[in-house]
Amino acid sequence: MNNRDHSPTPIEIILKEHMKSKKDNPYKAILTQLILDTLEKSGKTALNYKQVAAELNITDNDSKSIISDILQEQCNLGRIHQPRRGKFLLRNLAAYVKGKVDMTADGSAYIVPFEEEALEGDIYIAPRKLRQALHGDEVRVHIYERRRGKKLEGEVVEVIKRAKTQFTGTMQISGKLAFFLADDRKMIHDIFIPIDSLKGAKDGEKVIVSLTNWPKNSKNPIGKVSVILGKKGENNAEMNAILADFGFPLSFPKEVIQQAKSYTKQLDPKEIKRRKDFRNTLTFTIDPADAKDFDDAISFKVLENGNYEIGVHIADVTHYVRPESPIDLEAQERGTSVYLVDRVIPMLPEELSNDLCSLNPNEDKLSFSAVFEMNQNATVVSQWFGKTVIRSKYRLSYEEAQQSIENKTGPLSQEINALNNIALKLRKKRFKNGAISFESEEVQFKLDEKGKPLGVFARERKEAHMLIEDFMLLANRSVAEFIGKKGRGKNKPGFIYRFHDVPDVDNLNSFAQFAARFGHKLSLKNGKETARTINTMMERIEGQREQNLLSTLAIRSMAKAIYTTKQHSHYGLAFTYYTHFTSPIRRYPDLLVHRLLEHYLNGGKNVNEEFYEKLCEHASQMEKRAADAERASIKYKQAEFLQDQIGKTFSGIISGVTEWGMYVEIQENKCEGMVRLRDITDDFYVLDEKNYAIIGEHKKKSYQLGDEVRIKVKKVDLDKRQIDFTLIS
Repeated sequence: MNNRDHSPTPIEIILKEHMKSKKDNPYKAILTQLILDTLEKSGKTALNYKQVAAELNITDNDSKSIISDILQEQCNLGRIHQPRRGKFLLRNLAAYVKGKVDMTADGSAYIVPFEEEALEGDIYIAPRKLRQALHGDEVRVHIYERRRGKKLEGEVVEVIKRAKTQFTGTMQISGKLAFFLADDRKMIHDIFIPIDSLKGAKDGEKVIVSLTNWPKNSKNPIGKVSVILGKKGENNAEMNAILADFGFPLSFPKEVIQQAKSYTKQLDPKEIKRRKDFRNTLTFTIDPADAKDFDDAISFKVLENGNYEIGVHIADVTHYVRPESPIDLEAQERGTSVYLVDRVIPMLPEELSNDLCSLNPNEDKLSFSAVFEMNQNATVVSQWFGKTVIRSKYRLSYEEAQQSIENKTGPLSQEINALNNIALKLRKKRFKNGAISFESEEVQFKLDEKGKPLGVFARERKEAHMLIEDFMLLANRSVAEFIGKKGRGKNKPGFIYRFHDVPDVDNLNSFAQFAARFGHKLSLKNGKETARTINTMMERIEGQREQNLLSTLAIRSMAKAIYTTKQHSHYGLAFTYYTHFTSPIRRYPDLLVHRLLEHYLNGGKNVNEEFYEKLCEHASQMEKRAADAERASIKYKQAEFLQDQIGKTFSGIISGVTEWGMYVEIQENKCEGMVRLRDITDDFYVLDEKNYAIIGEHKKKSYQLGDEVRIKVKKVDLDKRQIDFTLIS
């Protein structure tokens, strides 16, 4: 039937009347209700405006346009939402949704809905409506009907899963009353500890407490002391508290220790025969002077044709750590070693990490190797991957290797300089292909025998560090390429990759605009051009006051690297294929990469990607948690270092700005603290987020990220790991 034969339906008549009438009229209310009824009938199937029109038997284009306008209006009012652009769903205003609790400082919270809930925006929960939910908990929430112009609000009706049941903090005991104060600032409730659950803990001691109960009408949860860490303020107690707070165990289970001690140090001759023997090839390690484990070694040999044979030998951890064994399950759960200011918490027991799997000098060791024949131009002529046995001849520190590079002296000077020349060429090729050079400063502390910081300084990275890094990158990339280029589609072998996504465009634009204020022009035409101009900027700012600031902001503008079975490129390194093969002692994904590489070298079939993807997700989470724990230990030691320097003045660089203050990093010791806006009394200052600055409303004086200021140490709170400064100028 054509348009001339079409008689208007009752709904189309209403629509015509709606167009004739004023904005507020009875026809609009009828139309709106009909549209909402249509969406209600569709249930969880989202409809676009054409589908709504079809359900209402409307074919007229003008009428469809009105429906589109009403849908958008109702979306703005919060009655419906768009799970995808142009698709509409009725919002169930009395709905129950699931999500995670994000606690705020004032005791209220926002619930971040799970993706499957298809809900736009977070849900505000007033403190009295939290119903015993804690930060990070998975909860079910009842959503209230939305008031016009207001955010979604609701109340927690069920705690589905606790994020944490153990907390670190301090005991407060008075008479027969005992309460526990958590270090975690987002744990807003003190925990009541019955006297018979103290386990001998005393007033002021640092402890770990487990939640045991939370009576329905009680303000405070009930708990019991599970571990006494020691006296508050003591180094061991505080460092162990940080580890426990981030969910890292303080010791290995008995069955793990028993298994580690059961291994023999003597290598089986049959095992040696199964491997390629590199014991007569010059092999050595280069590590920090205070290193206790050596998980990688380099071998070097000049071939008859003038090329070099360069081996990257990695401790063969998988020979000892078998799948599903107690050690393997423990390593899987930990995911990584944790590096605090004064200690390393190994992923594997010391019997393995510091002995059996450590490539100690003058000891025969089992390794998994990537061996390359390379010409003088740093081109790989051929490569080989496989199990080996090695014997390291020298244990060099970075300082000794650097001396060989700079002075051309030392026992391995000739070999190290040949390797360094190859490394320089590998680096140059990488940057030419679009890799980005990030050189952020690493903070290091000088500690006394009790762990008290005597000094803070930035660790210097020199050519010897980069030499080792370049060959580790070569091995990682080559292993990933070797597997990644095999097969296609369903025949592509399941593997573990290190994925670094391209940066968010908005983040890059913001960074480029900020860098321009320092006279640095960045081109964002494509990934390679962006990398080239960032690298040019990094070279120019070396040694300048804005170096650390712009380096930090550049890193923040980038995506975070993760582990995944999905083959993706690594943006920061400009590698199409990349994995982690070189540190199975301290990273569980590397251990998995060794297993998978051996599996495929032996002709094994494709593995279950879903199984390995879950392991990747867990490893990525644990990596982030370990980095957070390391930062917390640095913050604590910085606060401890400045504790005796209240009232002292320093020069600093503004390293961050927020709506409540600005962070300042002291130039001479890299300690960071905050100048709170309420303490700057010459004007009323507000945050200018776009320009990374705080600006006085009356005098228009501004303090911008990167500005140099003079500050005085005002207050140090060790419990909160916070340092407060007062602005001098």
